[in-house]
Amino acid sequence: KPGSGTLPIPGVDIAVVDENGDDVPANTKGYLVIRNPWPGMLLTLWGDDEKYKKVYWSKYENCYYPGDYALKDEDGYLWLLGRADDVLKVAGHRIGTAELESCIVSHSDVAEAAVCGIPDDVKGEVIIAFAVLKQGVTGSTNLENELSEKIRKDIGAIATPKQIYFVSRLPKTRSGKIMRRLLKAIANNETIGDVSTLEDGAAVNEIQSAFDEIKKSIDETR
Repeated sequence: KPGSGTLPIPGVDIAVVDENGDDVPANTKGYLVIRNPWPGMLLTLWGDDEKYKKVYWSKYENCYYPGDYALKDEDGYLWLLGRADDVLKVAGHRIGTAELESCIVSHSDVAEAAVCGIPDDVKGEVIIAFAVLKQGVTGSTNLENELSEKIRKDIGAIATPKQIYFVSRLPKTRSGKIMRRLLKAIANNETIGDVSTLEDGAAVNEIQSAFDEIKKSIDETR
């Protein structure tokens, strides 16, 4: 199915489980695990067997856990939903970036989305969202309000972004993967590091301009 990670290959026993390791129903978000050894599996990390066991085998007994959210549909197809450790901490609540981005993209006018957090003295972090709109759609205050209301309804008020910016593109690798680390680096005034795999440098400039506007607005309210 387009967009899915397809079916597990023969010999790979993949399951989607909850926090306790129990299988979740079809079309329910959970943690991706592999229950039995499989051909070509990762056996260790170079020079660090203990880290390998801690990272991949400690969350669930006798299950390999790569650290991803996923769901399995009624036909057995796997859908990867993002890293389980890629979360934002807002006022003590952990909010998955993949869940938030999926909510934004489910709006009929949105083609792509990415979110990140910026430091906040009160909440720890506040959420900033970037949305690329579908061809022919123009960003507006009404659309921003629609997206905020959708997030409040689908996820909860705590997940409502402080600001939603409409941009023409997101920073991606040449293979099409959104470079979220660049969003984090720009948000936290850090060096963005290696950008040799970046497809379009103009996307970074657009994101940087948005963050500069956000920070200026925050400074003016203090």
